[in-house]
Amino acid sequence: MKRGKIVFLCLILLTSLALPAVLSADEQTVNYISPVIESFDPGDTTTEWVVQGSKFVDEENGYPKVALVEGWPEALHGRNWEEKDLQVMAINAAFTRQGYNYIEIIPVKDGEDGEKVHNPLKLPGRVKSIDMWVLGTQFDYYLEVHVKDSTGVIHVLRMGSLNYKGWKNLKADIPTSIPQYTDFKGEISTGLELVKFMIWTTPHEDVSNYYVFLDQIKILTDDFITRFDGDDLLRSEVINDINWSSEGTGE
Repeated sequence: MKRGKIVFLCLILLTSLALPAVLSADEQTVNYISPVIESFDPGDTTTEWVVQGSKFVDEENGYPKVALVEGWPEALHGRNWEEKDLQVMAINAAFTRQGYNYIEIIPVKDGEDGEKVHNPLKLPGRVKSIDMWVLGTQFDYYLEVHVKDSTGVIHVLRMGSLNYKGWKNLKADIPTSIPQYTDFKGEISTGLELVKFMIWTTPHEDVSNYYVFLDQIKILTDDFITRFDGDDLLRSEVINDINWSSEGTGE
């Protein structure tokens, strides 16, 4: 009899331990995809971009300069590509003195007054990493990316050194400590936003004239997010766009 009771209690214990795993199984579901966020190719661009320099940029001679030019990493598209036009972003910069100078590469769009305004790029799903192809020219500079989490905090992630020659794929992993899905009572905020890229010079390196080329910004992300009836109305971007009135719904 005692043995039967022990077996029964063990079954209850095992069931109680397994229940949380069953309930959280949905959270463990993953579906990894690798979408291109920006290709820079004709007819396939995601946004406009502006390039800005820090304090000692050589503005007198028109720096920094930016252009979209024909080209591609052979490691990405092969040596010959005749089916479509391919472009990369080219940046030419110069500073009047050495130091920790920087170039900002910022996504923008047309504002209501016709001026360019910041246009952070929404990144789908739970992002694991951001990568981009960069043509280095053996300058001791480095690249970083700035992302905004679901609570509005901006994080700076280093992508790597540019002190090499030729095309290279640079990547920044997204730490699990960065919140990408925030579920407050009455409001849901999801996803990371790509705020900008920055190229930093180092104090001992020449800054009189340098070039860098960028191509195909891409992410690795888990696009499986648990849905529920009504979550489309509770998302922060929807709530912020509602035309609220304290005078009722009449015209």
